[in-house]
Amino acid sequence: MRFPKIYRSLRQLTTDVFAIALGVVLIVSTFQVLPSQAKSAPSVIPGDTSKLIDQRQSPTTAAIGGTSFVTAAVNRVGTAVVRIDTERTITRRVDPFSEDPFFRRFFGDGFSQQMPSEQQLRGLGSGFIIDKSGLVLTNAHVVDKADKVTVRLKDGRTFEGKVQGIDEVTDLAVVKINAGNDLPVAPLGSSSNVQVGDWAIAVGNPLGFDNTVTLGIVSTLKRSSAQVGISDKRLDFIQTDAAINPGNSGGPLLNGQGEVIGINTAIRPDAMGIGFAIPIDKAKAIAMQLQRDGKVAHPYLGVQMLTLTPDLAKQNNTDPNSPIQIPEINGVFVMRVVPNSPAASAGIRRGDVILQVDGKAITSAEQLQNFVEDSRLGQVLQVKVQRGNQTQQLSIRTAELQNAS
Repeated sequence: MRFPKIYRSLRQLTTDVFAIALGVVLIVSTFQVLPSQAKSAPSVIPGDTSKLIDQRQSPTTAAIGGTSFVTAAVNRVGTAVVRIDTERTITRRVDPFSEDPFFRRFFGDGFSQQMPSEQQLRGLGSGFIIDKSGLVLTNAHVVDKADKVTVRLKDGRTFEGKVQGIDEVTDLAVVKINAGNDLPVAPLGSSSNVQVGDWAIAVGNPLGFDNTVTLGIVSTLKRSSAQVGISDKRLDFIQTDAAINPGNSGGPLLNGQGEVIGINTAIRPDAMGIGFAIPIDKAKAIAMQLQRDGKVAHPYLGVQMLTLTPDLAKQNNTDPNSPIQIPEINGVFVMRVVPNSPAASAGIRRGDVILQVDGKAITSAEQLQNFVEDSRLGQVLQVKVQRGNQTQQLSIRTAELQNAS
């Protein structure tokens, strides 16, 4: 009776052993198949760790490890970036009795003797050396009306700067320092090659923190000064999200190779991460004229203008309180004509719509401004305007803009 039981136990044991053996075979087979579905690990020669290093170094690790491109770019231009300190003395007339009710009651407001009082204003900006002889390029608003300009190099040396020329219209200035003929020079790139999304590195002295570097990208190109809110300038800015603060003005905006592509100039106080730089190609041309002549002559017509579209005109025309009906077309609407200007002399009127200049269609205020800026002083421009339901051809001779404001 016990033999059948022993037989059944042996048979069950044999079955279990077979199942375990089969499972082991399947597991081993799986381990042999899975590696063939991925890239094989590199073979390594004993003592050779190069392949192991390459295997560990992902693109992220490579970018972080070692010297970054920002460091290389800043090292290439850093010694040519300078700090500019300015001093300006203004005289104010102070009335010592103006707040005394006794004197004002008995002698009137005109009795008080005006006494001059001097006040010294200090300013701070940045710049960069563009010539070994000591030419420094910066913003006009950094050194404008300054009585004293001091240029401080990165190595700590300071020199008195002489303003060689200022152009308020493009907000550029050239300052000369006498520091020998072997100064570091910032490598100038080309803003015409800049694309949206390129790296942008701002270098300068924001808020007095010398040698500050910030990183961002080029956010957009050809942002007009009118869009930025600087109506008295004639510029198309490079917009960047690299941090720019007061004191950065005049400092360089670099590309990833450490070349200057712009001059940091303006920020929007009502926004963060929006800064503007003058394209270096524009600055090069202006700097040459400032160095040679001390000023730049800008032609002008003498109109305040607005880009007109059919939709904008329609909105105006459907307003019952609108004082004027505007043609529903594309062009440049003349909002105001400056008295005694070339436009006034040629017969341009408020409410005219400029359609063409020298046979070229004009569809935006920026386009017209650039066309005039690129013309010559005294050049006669053939301007086609629409006045009401009629078109007229007028001849306007450009004249020199005397005051940016």
